[in-house]
Amino acid sequence: MSQTQGIIALGGAVVGLFALKSTIFTVEPGHAAIKFSKFTGVGSEIYKEGWHFKIPYFENPIIYNIQTKPRQIKASTANKDMQNVILTVRVLHRPYSDKLPYIYRTLGTDYDEKVLPSIVNETMRSVVAQYTAAQLLSQRDQVSFKIRSSLAERAELFKIAIDDVSITELTFGKDYLEAVEAKQVAQQDAERSKFIVEQAREAKKSIIIKASAEAKSIELVGKNALQNPAYLEIRKIEYAKEIGAILADSRNHIMLPSNILKMDATQSIN
Repeated sequence: MSQTQGIIALGGAVVGLFALKSTIFTVEPGHAAIKFSKFTGVGSEIYKEGWHFKIPYFENPIIYNIQTKPRQIKASTANKDMQNVILTVRVLHRPYSDKLPYIYRTLGTDYDEKVLPSIVNETMRSVVAQYTAAQLLSQRDQVSFKIRSSLAERAELFKIAIDDVSITELTFGKDYLEAVEAKQVAQQDAERSKFIVEQAREAKKSIIIKASAEAKSIELVGKNALQNPAYLEIRKIEYAKEIGAILADSRNHIMLPSNILKMDATQSIN
């Protein structure tokens, strides 16, 4: 074989490989494809993962990702109490793989961009309007489930499957937050006032008990003095000891006559 023949053969092989490559398209795992023909339009056959043949120039593959994909959508709406609620949900969605021709004809390849924002916002508004602020906070799972059920029903009309819906963010408007803060301050003030009142009641009880004890003590001293005059002498000695102890601890030296410490309890007061 001459050099010229070799070059021709190599060129033919390259052209053949290029022609063969142009007749094959690959569908990756987690994807599916349909074909658009310039003769018959969008075909009804669904091509799964692997190699598939096409007619160059006349047929073009349209490949869809049929894996579950997440999408976050944020909406501002009003709840049952007409309070502003800012809600963000995470939606897991995918196209119906057996309905790809219909999806391509009606929505194209960016079906999720065209459909999900509008139907998710509409669904969130209709569901949130059924709950109060307290219910939205305490029944979050129930709210998510209701949004998912309603959204799945709406998305089915567009041949989109909803696998899961979860609330990732739930906040309220400025007016509601200020009202909650004011309520908390009022509750704290009420608790503080209640504590002060309880303190006053306890102080009153303490004063009453102390006064009763002092009255009882005076009554007992009077009875003992009437029944036993020596009782006063004993009390006089105890008081003298207390006074002496106080003066002994003082830095100032005070000289007192003995008759001051030995008071005559039986002396009448003029």
